[in-house]
Amino acid sequence: MATPTKTIRAIDEHTITGATIEQMSTTSNPRMKHVMEALVRHLHDFAREVDLTPKEWIDGIAFLTAVGQKCTPNRQEFILLSDTLGLSSLVNSLHDKRGLEDSTKSSLLGPFYRQKSPVLKAGESISTTAHKGQDVTLYGRVLDSKGAPVENASVEIWQPDENGDYDLQREADLVDLRGTFHTDADGRYCARSVAPTGYMIPMDGPVGDMIRAQGRHGYRPAHIHFLVGKPGYREVVTALYLGNDVHIDSDTVFGVTESLVTAVKQHDPESPIPNLPAIQFNFTLAAAGEAGMGRVGADPAQIVKK
Repeated sequence: MATPTKTIRAIDEHTITGATIEQMSTTSNPRMKHVMEALVRHLHDFAREVDLTPKEWIDGIAFLTAVGQKCTPNRQEFILLSDTLGLSSLVNSLHDKRGLEDSTKSSLLGPFYRQKSPVLKAGESISTTAHKGQDVTLYGRVLDSKGAPVENASVEIWQPDENGDYDLQREADLVDLRGTFHTDADGRYCARSVAPTGYMIPMDGPVGDMIRAQGRHGYRPAHIHFLVGKPGYREVVTALYLGNDVHIDSDTVFGVTESLVTAVKQHDPESPIPNLPAIQFNFTLAAAGEAGMGRVGADPAQIVKK
């Protein structure tokens, strides 16, 4: 008996999308199925829209390969790429919309976060080496959505030095300008640091090459990172930005939101550390909602480990 002849689908620039999605239709995980089908549709539409050439395709593969090769336990080039393409900020905005209550606007965790920073007492400095920057007090309160204090909330703080370098960039094992504090019964936190400075993102890798090719300046305005949380509340990943920075309106990774712009007060009578310039900011935590992590970023070492 003759074997029935199978009908072979004609594959061209129009039918390939349907053929690919059909072949993936057996995906058992519904979320993965939805995400991958959307990815294929948009990826194929992109290639058709720009009439992607073979050379451009291989150049793109080479670029992504170089991005991966630049990643180390101390550097996350893929997160930097996501940041500079605005994808990280977009994911942040989508995450904020899922909150059950109003809370402090999120910002980028960035590629220089480190897990388990030193736990310090109120008023201690996150600086472990000498710096030329201006000493400042960082203080305020952590409140819930109704304005009540959140006791024993963790407040992680990290920032670059006066040259725009994070400790991970200076030395692999150096821990400097980062620390974890806990709020008191009134929800108050207090730390000492140095005034942040604006800086250029790492430009010695493929992301830097892309930024230069696009004619962008590559600078981030002066900022300090915060990660604030407590069990039962939605974690806040954010940063405070100094409004007098020349790049406050053109952050190369799109992290600035008006509600996060602040200033160093040279004379702040309410500061818990007298005679020291201060940055004051109150954080609002919303009640915990959906399960899952809301950090757009990660400790580079953890990603490599996974």
